[in-house]
Amino acid sequence: MNNIKYNLEKARKYEVENMDIINDDKKPLIHLSSPIGWINDPNGFSVFKDEYHLFCQYHPYSKAWGPMHWAHFKSKDLIKWEHLPVALAPDTNYDSFGCFSGSAIDDNGKHILMYTGVIKDDEKERQTQCIAIGDGINYKKLEQNPIIKGDILPKGSSLVDFRDPKIWKEDDTFYSVVANRAEDGSGQIALFSSKNLIDWEFKNIILSCNNELGKMWECPDFFELDNKHFLILSPQEMEQQGLEYHGGNCNVYTVGDYDKNKFIFNKHNTQALDYGLDFYAPQTTITSDGRRVLVGWMQSWDNHMTPYEFGWSGIMSIPRQLVYKNDRLYQIPVEEIKNYYKDTITIQKYIENETFEDKRLFSRTFDLVVEIDVNDLDEFIINFAKNQRYNTKFIYKCKEQLAIFDRNGAGIRKDCLNERKINITSIDNKLNIRIIVDKYTVEIFLNNGYKTMSSLIYTNMEANQISFEVKGKSNIIINQNLF
Repeated sequence: MNNIKYNLEKARKYEVENMDIINDDKKPLIHLSSPIGWINDPNGFSVFKDEYHLFCQYHPYSKAWGPMHWAHFKSKDLIKWEHLPVALAPDTNYDSFGCFSGSAIDDNGKHILMYTGVIKDDEKERQTQCIAIGDGINYKKLEQNPIIKGDILPKGSSLVDFRDPKIWKEDDTFYSVVANRAEDGSGQIALFSSKNLIDWEFKNIILSCNNELGKMWECPDFFELDNKHFLILSPQEMEQQGLEYHGGNCNVYTVGDYDKNKFIFNKHNTQALDYGLDFYAPQTTITSDGRRVLVGWMQSWDNHMTPYEFGWSGIMSIPRQLVYKNDRLYQIPVEEIKNYYKDTITIQKYIENETFEDKRLFSRTFDLVVEIDVNDLDEFIINFAKNQRYNTKFIYKCKEQLAIFDRNGAGIRKDCLNERKINITSIDNKLNIRIIVDKYTVEIFLNNGYKTMSSLIYTNMEANQISFEVKGKSNIIINQNLF
């Protein structure tokens, strides 16, 4: 049965004819966002021909999830992104229901995209792995697709939930980890290898959920950093576990040792990656200067709240360098962001039981770093995206060592979750708070990236005031960089 409804030419033509109706003034300033329609998971994050390439799950025809295409962007500095024509469309029998998430590598001057092809006929769905090869603009799907089918998985593995390949190459061999649902109904990560990109061999299940960390795992990313191996996962159907893991669609990483000869990953520790309200499906790449950089989709499947009047939906996070220290993955905004600073305001002040405002501190596009002395402090609040009607807050309760992101006053027009709490301890009686706001995005980095909280607000842009509240007393250093 042939149910192909979409093709590349149609999608590219639609973009050209309709993108002009989108008001770019409403879009984030330094964050990659949808050109038109809907984007979600970052895909194919890679370096090719000395430029960064990032693809996204894409439905250009509406601002809602639909048959998945691949949107395409490139950048020289990870901050300013150029939109390129659609890279993939669901236009073959093996991917007619969608070109789902995947990854990319540069192999001797060829850009290799590996993705999940989905078919759905007569209520029967199958997910398989496919490859397209291109030159950075145009990509041709292999005639041999699909190159990995579910029939080579262990007995009882799902043929429906089998997706999101992450490809890499070591010496003369290609490898890929793929998310799958095991016989017990929970997630597992399968490893495959190939010498030629066409003939693939199942090697091992490198990690199983055993119903301990959500159910189905999505968007695996497997890499080495500082002599450790890391597996990033996006679990579905998570149950909340204190303040470490929130419910629903979550994101975690596990660190351990990998035996490359036996294809065994021994995990040591698992933690949440980002504690915000809107962060999912992160993917990493390695830069030409050796940094491991991560980008995530700033949206929650459970709290989709793009305003009705917007003609687009979907924002990616600021790319973040990963650094492993103190038994944790730190996330630090890439240094290139500093090239976009326009003005810097520095304030150092002793405050005791008061609300502090400075007329110079206002904006909806800023990188704010605040260091507080918590020794004699009970509570500290940063108010932003604020006017007489609206207000978003970062709150730190010193005695409880509790940080709270609160967007209850952000003017959200849905009944959705608006608050998230995490534990964070001060260092030498000081807490470092970095908040990057880009119109609708709020990315909070605590203690230089030890923990992060990424969330969205769609507050009216006229709400641009910033203020500080102190209960107790503290020396405060404020640095605000405007974009």
